[in-house]
Amino acid sequence: MQSFTSSEENVANTLFSFLRRPNFAEAISITAILSGVGVIVWGLFFMNPSLPAQEKPFELPSSPIPTETELPIPEPYVPEPVLYVARPKIGSKIGSIALPTLKQNWPVYEGASESELRRGVGHYRNSVLPGMSDNTVLSGHRTTVFNKLGKLKTGDLVHVKTKAGVFTYKVRSHRVVKKTDKSVIVPTETGVLTLTTCYPFNYVGTTTRAYVVVADLVESKLTKQ
Repeated sequence: MQSFTSSEENVANTLFSFLRRPNFAEAISITAILSGVGVIVWGLFFMNPSLPAQEKPFELPSSPIPTETELPIPEPYVPEPVLYVARPKIGSKIGSIALPTLKQNWPVYEGASESELRRGVGHYRNSVLPGMSDNTVLSGHRTTVFNKLGKLKTGDLVHVKTKAGVFTYKVRSHRVVKKTDKSVIVPTETGVLTLTTCYPFNYVGTTTRAYVVVADLVESKLTKQ
């Protein structure tokens, strides 16, 4: 058995008594506990695949943010010109309509009652006047002014002349609907011309259907004020 000298024995006793002090032992215990808890938490968070992945840090855009001078400049607002100062009186002549491909030209009157339709084409009063940005509705009898309306084809031009100018429309579509179909007179965002007449064209007597032609405004030649 190894023996210690008196000096070595004193050093050993001093170290042993220091380790047995309450404060130092508690510090060692707390440190060990905290270290163990930290290892467990790290393992659960980083090693457990069921936990959600960490959110990616915010990344700056690869392209530089445009300056005020590089931003698109909006188109300036241009108000629609005033084509008509006052609403025409019912029964008054407001202009004419020309169908070049059919070689027809007819007067247009304000209103769409039998009184106006006996004299020519009638303008449905609850629709806008020709040339305006909305739905202009004109009607005529199938036995007189609109007897050849069914021969208009897609792409054909229709000219409507009023005191405000000459307005050209291009035929977009045609269809047959019931006379009770209100889609014929619905408002539109752009200039549209809707022509209506009874259908079939060669039927004798009262009909329940209507033939409808829809054309888009493609040119406006305004009258100089």
